[in-house]
Amino acid sequence: MNIKIPELSLVVLIGSSGSGKSSFARKHFKSTEIISSDTCRGIVSDDENNQAATTDAFELLHYIVAKRLKRGLLTVVDATNVQPESRKPLVQLARDYHCLPVALVLDIPEKVCQDRNDKRPDRNFGRHVIAQHRQQLRKSLRNLKTEGFRHIHVLSSVEEVDAIETIIRDPLYNNRKTEKGPFDIIGDVHGCYDELVALLNKLGYSVSETEVDGKNFGYTVVPPVGRKAIFLGDLVDRGPDSPGVLKLVMSMVNAGTALCVPGNHDMKLLQKLSGKNVQLKHGLALTMEQLSHETPEFLQEVKLFLDTLVSHYVVDQGNLVVAHAGLREDMQGRGSGAVRAFCLYGETTGETDEFGLPIRYNWAADYKGKATVVYGHTPVPEPEWLNHTIDIDTGCVFGNALTALRYPEKELVSVPAAKVYYESVRPLNFKKEKAQLLSSQHLQDDILNIEEVIGKQLITTRLASQVTIREDNAIAALEVMSRFAVNPKWLIYLPPTMSPSETSGLPTYLEHPSEALAYYAKQGITKVICEEKHMGSRAIVILCKDEEAALKRFGLQNQGIGVCYTRNGRSFFTSEALETEFLLRLQEAFTKAGFWEKFSTSWVCLDCELMPWSAKAQALLQNQYAAVGAAANAALPDVLDILYQADGRGLDVKNLLNQYSARKEMAAQFTKSYQQYCWPVYSLADYKLAPFHIMATEGAVHTDKDHLWHMSTIAEICTFDPGLLKATPYKIVDLTDEQARNAAIDWWTELTENGGEGMVVKPLDFISRGTKGIVQPAIKCRGKEYLRIIYGPEYTAPENMERLRNRGLSAKRSLALREFALGIEALERFVNKEPLSRVHACVFGVMALESEPVDPRL
Repeated sequence: MNIKIPELSLVVLIGSSGSGKSSFARKHFKSTEIISSDTCRGIVSDDENNQAATTDAFELLHYIVAKRLKRGLLTVVDATNVQPESRKPLVQLARDYHCLPVALVLDIPEKVCQDRNDKRPDRNFGRHVIAQHRQQLRKSLRNLKTEGFRHIHVLSSVEEVDAIETIIRDPLYNNRKTEKGPFDIIGDVHGCYDELVALLNKLGYSVSETEVDGKNFGYTVVPPVGRKAIFLGDLVDRGPDSPGVLKLVMSMVNAGTALCVPGNHDMKLLQKLSGKNVQLKHGLALTMEQLSHETPEFLQEVKLFLDTLVSHYVVDQGNLVVAHAGLREDMQGRGSGAVRAFCLYGETTGETDEFGLPIRYNWAADYKGKATVVYGHTPVPEPEWLNHTIDIDTGCVFGNALTALRYPEKELVSVPAAKVYYESVRPLNFKKEKAQLLSSQHLQDDILNIEEVIGKQLITTRLASQVTIREDNAIAALEVMSRFAVNPKWLIYLPPTMSPSETSGLPTYLEHPSEALAYYAKQGITKVICEEKHMGSRAIVILCKDEEAALKRFGLQNQGIGVCYTRNGRSFFTSEALETEFLLRLQEAFTKAGFWEKFSTSWVCLDCELMPWSAKAQALLQNQYAAVGAAANAALPDVLDILYQADGRGLDVKNLLNQYSARKEMAAQFTKSYQQYCWPVYSLADYKLAPFHIMATEGAVHTDKDHLWHMSTIAEICTFDPGLLKATPYKIVDLTDEQARNAAIDWWTELTENGGEGMVVKPLDFISRGTKGIVQPAIKCRGKEYLRIIYGPEYTAPENMERLRNRGLSAKRSLALREFALGIEALERFVNKEPLSRVHACVFGVMALESEPVDPRL
């Protein structure tokens, strides 16, 4: 014999001491699902039989039950629960968390319970206790349903208890998680039959009339292969043909080509058909008049159909929720009267507007759930995404349109209404005023919540599971973002740091490309791309086709067509006029290249190098590098003059003379090195931009293309403004070919000996996995003289080289991978049109990680 219970429920075991509740629970439930009052007594008092600790024990029990139900976990309460006052708080907890309470009663004879307790030395209470339990239990049985228990199972003997083989956990009716779609979700129809047929045809469904049978009501609908329709309710009222809509939808649901959730108008019709006293308002009178021409048999079928509709559905592994009026995260996949009421009516403030209609609470503005919620109920001029939710009731019956959302494509498809069938009490304003140009999501994103970024954060990413952001690092990032960063709405991406190659084994080199190539070869990567490392500063460019695109996609008015910022989110240009000129030049080049049309986009995010280095690092050059060089070149010649004089007088200063001669030569090389990376900047003509990644455009993050695609695509764009844009030289290297590896090393040697910074080695695929997971996205290999700038003039002295060879890279490489995962995650969230707070969680994470104690010279 089996017992069925809902998969998400609060199972309350009821029975006297000795009835076998604990043994039954251990047999049929996981140990983590069982919350025992005895165990809770033991936790709070170190004695499971300490009745004086009962109050504290049950406070703990209720607390644990609440936490489990909040997380959507089936929970079993193992206590006697024979008194109504013991069960009342448990039923209330089930209601609070929209779970179904289940009473599982072990009504075992008193003598059996007494015999069992007699054999347990820890059960030394008198026989009167079990007799009292039995008496209270017998009184309770008749009232369990009125107390609120939706499922009641009574086992009246030891034999019945032992006969239970399995407790089957039934999925809730709303659980359709195994159905992954694709789906076509259709908004409120309200009797607009012709528009519904037109919309189905536009979506690729074939609708034809056929003979009526037991399941078919005159229509056969053939969907596109693999697709299924989902109706969001309010099939009836106000429109010209509610019976036709019912027949079509009922035929599709019965044929398995559609799902349907109820709307408030549908439920009011059900009440009327069930003989309830319902006022014929809001279009119901018209529906009843239309149905008066139908057969009694059809009306009975309509009644049965509406009565079986489920409040909402959770589909696609929990990624999509459909409900007539929407649904909060804490109610999704749960069953209660409150859940059903919310699905039908939404949530109101208790007030009415000037039209006498209830003012609805905007639950979507506070929605933080992972699932996409698609709903209707409240007519809107046009659908808008807000925090992973979208209202697609576009008021067809009021003369606007009937709309569907294709999922997972998130493509909106609509057909216009043939006419105004019903005048809305609250007029629909289909044309936005100038002050309403921003979308609901952009208006919502105007305020960033500090609570979402302070404290320890755990950020889930596609590439690196969870990334941890420490609280002290978050505080440092908050300082940068709040005081120095560009307008946060532009901040959709920050690039990762880059690790150098392992320390070279060659005596005169700290870094050498052979180690970078060997790293990727060891990871099983067969092809890499070697790119020349430019003598500039990392820059991110967000460029829009026009200001309208900046408004529509980024929610920014009068903020220009884009921005150029550094890798820590600060504006690259101090002159607004210069940045505007820079962006207009880029816009012109991308337009001439046909970029917007080719990529079907109105914006692009570029990862670049902006030269010269001195343009952004002027203060660093003046205060650090130039100061060191000037001091050394001023002092060392005088020191050498004195040493030469001493040597001429026969003093033994040969070692000192050699030492300071070498120091003078190294100081001269240091000055020469940093001067190569600087040139005067007077106007835009003195700048060069070298893009190397097309990170994202509308609808796409381009990490699925290899680096050769990025290089060649960018090189083509560069031809349209060679004065500003610079294509990056590169070489593709087959790591299995020793000759190709040697050629790459020779190229690096040539670059660095001619004053170049070095090169960057990347796996050919943008995201590559090796033997231990994702490999480093890039490894820099810097030239000997460039490293003199980084480590100081005398880093090549033997004693210094020996010390530097012990540098560790593990922290730097861990940082690079975490920042890489966060950066890609930020772009993917932005492209998927997630709330800006979700994007900023990742961007903020990169900023915060930059505060980790990693040697900045690496």
